[in-house]
Parts: sequence; structure tokens; C-alpha cells
Amino acid sequence: MPNKIPVGIVGATGTVGQRFIQLLEGHPWFEVSWLAASDRSAGKSYAEAATWRLATPIPQRVADTQVRSAAPDKDTPRLIFAALDATAAKEIEPLFAEAGCAVVSNSSAFRMAPDVPLVIPEVNGDHTELIKTQSWYKKNGGFMVTNPNCSAIGLVMALAPLHRRFRVEKVFVATMQAVSGAGYPGVPSLDIVGNVIPYIANEEQKMEAESCKLLGTISDGTVAPADLKLSAHCNRVAVEDGHTESVSMKLGKVAHAEEIIATWEEFRCFAQKLNLPTAPEQPVIYERAADRPQPRLDRDRGRGMSAVVGRLRPCNIFDWKFTVLSHNTIRGAAGAAILNGELLKAQGYLD
Repeated sequence: MPNKIPVGIVGATGTVGQRFIQLLEGHPWFEVSWLAASDRSAGKSYAEAATWRLATPIPQRVADTQVRSAAPDKDTPRLIFAALDATAAKEIEPLFAEAGCAVVSNSSAFRMAPDVPLVIPEVNGDHTELIKTQSWYKKNGGFMVTNPNCSAIGLVMALAPLHRRFRVEKVFVATMQAVSGAGYPGVPSLDIVGNVIPYIANEEQKMEAESCKLLGTISDGTVAPADLKLSAHCNRVAVEDGHTESVSMKLGKVAHAEEIIATWEEFRCFAQKLNLPTAPEQPVIYERAADRPQPRLDRDRGRGMSAVVGRLRPCNIFDWKFTVLSHNTIRGAAGAAILNGELLKAQGYLD
């Protein structure tokens, strides 16, 4: 315990904040030491402030921890995991970077800022170079890194190995997104039970823009987005956890089914080579059963950190089509941020 890096969670009482606490319990590198939330929660113990919604109990040490206001103070640790909505994040997250903290954000507020890395360690771990261009870093060593939108992350994990080998030129994707992606209490039951909602505010724009940044290349402190045309249709469905996506793609090179599947199965990168604790051994899993992947059966593969792909087959409009599933509150939120924190440690940014 004395050798672990203390970490703070801002927005600790919300859905993603709770998932941070769950995933960080027993972490070999990090230990939760500081919690912050809204003013109505400040001053209470975490157990009093949070309505716990996860299947595992609140760790007792965390349950007894006093929740603070969402602002830096004398006890704020170097590494901050932020689980705020975009409006609050725009105001609050820069305060922590200005105070010299390493902020790993789950919010969309700064994802597309030109000097802020948007990172999936297996895909573009080298984009952390952008940290050195941030004014906070130059001033006092503080900085910000973001993880992607929960629907973009599964898509990009499936596309990245293919883009490197065959060059992905066009993508059409239709998502079926879990209700947990809307936070708690989320979508009213009378709206979602027995229904599909074909609209999630700003989700399609996020998928399209973020995917190109993630698959882009970095040079001289800037990211050149991938030359990729992507059209997204996003839908909310009555599934608790796990975003399912139907994808059609056009490739720049001829590829056979066996080559595509092998490319997914052999895919390893920064996170696996560095043996980061939260990284799945196999980031992309190809499931050969005709009716897979399914959220109930496959969302927890790789401890919720793997993207599960299946149903690869020819596409009559583009070249190939397939289905990809990822766990939206683990790989798509808290787990992604923790993995980014591990990457930052491995790269020396937390020293």
C-alpha cells in the first residue's frame, strides 16, 4: 500500500465514479485517496453521499472517506480521474490541470481540443506526446488526457488493426447502445421498455469526429486525422450494459476473411507490451458462433476491456461487414481511463 500512487476521483458519486472505485479496489499501482463531488455531497462520508448501484459492495475504506468539493485543495493527489458531465468538466477539469494534476477525463469537453490527447493505449498510445504542448504542462507539469466516447471506442478497437494493414476508407455503423450509457437514472422506463430510441444527443457527431482523431497520426505536436469517411446511426436500446454495433467497411487493399480475422486475433500494442494491469491479454476477440457477440454473453470478456467481434461476412455495398460489442462503462468509461492512467505511469508522465 505505501508504494501505491494515490489517486483522486472527481464526480465520485455518479455511475462512472462508482465504476472507478470498483475497478481500482485492489489495483496493483493505484489507490483511491481523495474523492470529490457536488457541493450537496461535500462533507459527507462516501457511503452517505453515494447511492451505490453496483453488484459489489462499496470498499469499506472508501465508504468512510469524506467527500470533498470538486476543486483542488492541499490534499489533492497528482493523478485525478474525472467522471463529470461535459458542462461541469469544462469548468472544473482545467482547475486541476492548472494546479499541477494529471487529469484523465471521461468527458467529451476537451476530446477534440488540438493539444489534448484522445487515447486508446492499444491504438494510439504515442498521442500522449501532445501533453508536452499544453500550457499547464509547460507551467507546472499539469496536463489533461481524455478517453473516447463509449460507442467510438469499440468501433475503433475493431478498425485500428485493419486500418494499419489494409487501410480503412469508408465505414457505415449503426449502434445499439445500452441504457447505462445515459447515466443514472437515465432513460425513463416507459420510454425504453419495448422500444428503441433512434437519437442520442451529439453521439453520431462524436463517433465520426473522434474515430478519425484516434486513427490519425501525430507529428510535430499535432494530430492529422485519418482520411476516413464515417457515417454513424446511434440508437438507445433496452440493454443494461454493452454497446453493440453493426459495421460495414470499405478497405483500401484486397483482404480475405481469414486475413481479417487473423489481423484481429494477432493484434497487440502498447498496453500489452508494457504489461499494463488493466489491459486485456487479447484486446480484440473474434467470436465464431453465428449469433455472437451478444451483450449478456460477451460484454465481460477480457474483464470488460476486450472488444468482441463476430459475424464477418461480405458486404454488397462496401467490402465487409461485422458486429462489434464493447462494455460501455468499463472499456467505454472507467476502465479506459484507468488504462490511460497506467499508460501515463509507464511513459513517465506521473514522475
